[in-house]
Amino acid sequence: MHVMLLSCCCVLVLVLPVPCFTAPTVIPEGDWYSPAPQSDLKLATEYLQQYYNLKKEPFGRRKMSWPSFTSKVRDMQGFFGLNTTGTLDPETLDMMQSPRCGVPDVEEYNLSQGTRWNKNVITYSIGRYTRDLPRNTVDSLVASALSVWARASGLTFVRSYTRSADIMVDFVTYVHGDMYPFDGPRGTLAHAFGPGDGTGGDTHFDDSELWAAGGKGFNLYVVAAHEFGHALGLKHSRNPESLMYPTYKATRSVNILSREDVANINALYGRRPQSSWNTQYNPWLSGSLFPPRLMRNKCDPDRSFDAVSTVGDATFFFRERYLWIKHNKQNDTKEGPITNFMPKIETNIDAAFWVPRRSTAYLIHESMYWTVKGSLVKGKPKPLTNFGFPTWVHEVDAAVHMVQTGRTLFFIHDIYWSFNENRRVMDVGYPKYISEDFPGLNTTISAALQKDGFIFFFVGPQVFKYDYTQQHIVGVEKTNTWLGC
Repeated sequence: MHVMLLSCCCVLVLVLPVPCFTAPTVIPEGDWYSPAPQSDLKLATEYLQQYYNLKKEPFGRRKMSWPSFTSKVRDMQGFFGLNTTGTLDPETLDMMQSPRCGVPDVEEYNLSQGTRWNKNVITYSIGRYTRDLPRNTVDSLVASALSVWARASGLTFVRSYTRSADIMVDFVTYVHGDMYPFDGPRGTLAHAFGPGDGTGGDTHFDDSELWAAGGKGFNLYVVAAHEFGHALGLKHSRNPESLMYPTYKATRSVNILSREDVANINALYGRRPQSSWNTQYNPWLSGSLFPPRLMRNKCDPDRSFDAVSTVGDATFFFRERYLWIKHNKQNDTKEGPITNFMPKIETNIDAAFWVPRRSTAYLIHESMYWTVKGSLVKGKPKPLTNFGFPTWVHEVDAAVHMVQTGRTLFFIHDIYWSFNENRRVMDVGYPKYISEDFPGLNTTISAALQKDGFIFFFVGPQVFKYDYTQQHIVGVEKTNTWLGC
């Protein structure tokens, strides 16, 4: 993947940034001679004024202190690990021309310094979208960029649908109301404000740019992850491997954060709780934990699921070792490998069901199952025989809990069982043939879910809406529509 480098203007609370626009440049001249072309001097002067606090000369004064200019060049060279010659050599000029973020580099470099939010649950909202990407793609990329920081710290990000969120995300152009106008295609890509009231945390992307999830254009995931670092209070790093380095590399690994980045965010907000999945760190609130370039095509017309279940206020869709999590009350979907959300589970899930009165989900793989209580995977997997299955049962195709009857139905090939959740025993007379009690279902069921009084049977790329009382199919739809396609 080719990722263009970032140029942005980010403002940190309690730090006085240099505006992205520059005043007329006064070129060093006269007594302190330099062989550098006037165009290079102009570039360097503007760069040092913006990022290294080179003072602008009073209006009408024709000369500027060349020793001061040279000192600032050395400061810049030292920050980037260049030879501190104080001259505008090719390597220095090349670095000055590299697209980068707009936060000054002269702020004291310290691993633990920076402003912070006075809370660990932070809301975000997306206002104006770009036309370069579908809205659900932007939603996923923004959530993924936030989750970069969530999984490394004690932070939780909750999406809001109001304009009063802590982090407001907007795609805008040129003058857009914050005194730091964008400059059109290329150049400044984005900027963010550090934690605080008002514009604090707000993150803006220049919609004059071409935004992409990969390939041509600017990778929104990479740019947003860097900017959200500033929105959380982080400063720039001298470490080229750091996400918070002022300029971006052409490529980044799956582990986008360096050890330094993790140390910095931990210094501000603490470490991620040791429990892998609890109420303080809720992965379906914090966003997708997977690089966008590796996301699966949820809108594949042949999309099918191995298991589907309600879990709390979300619906989980399992396919092989991959998981989509869809909010029931929001138009928002997270996704990634199952292990990103539940590290204890390193296999695919064959069937799943939710018992609301216990706030418990059961995830089945072959002849074993995991118990998910609230949002915590409890202990080790247990054998299916705990439900009363005979020892010859080594797999379950689908399962669904019926709230009205207090029964959980288990579907295996062409037969099914009924488990009494009140007495914790299998009902007498089972297994029975599916085709006899569910007319119209004459095939193996992939997954099942009860919703709005109906049972939805997932069979490959189709979903059958079944009226359990009347015992007949009342509708058929595509599986991928359940992910908003």
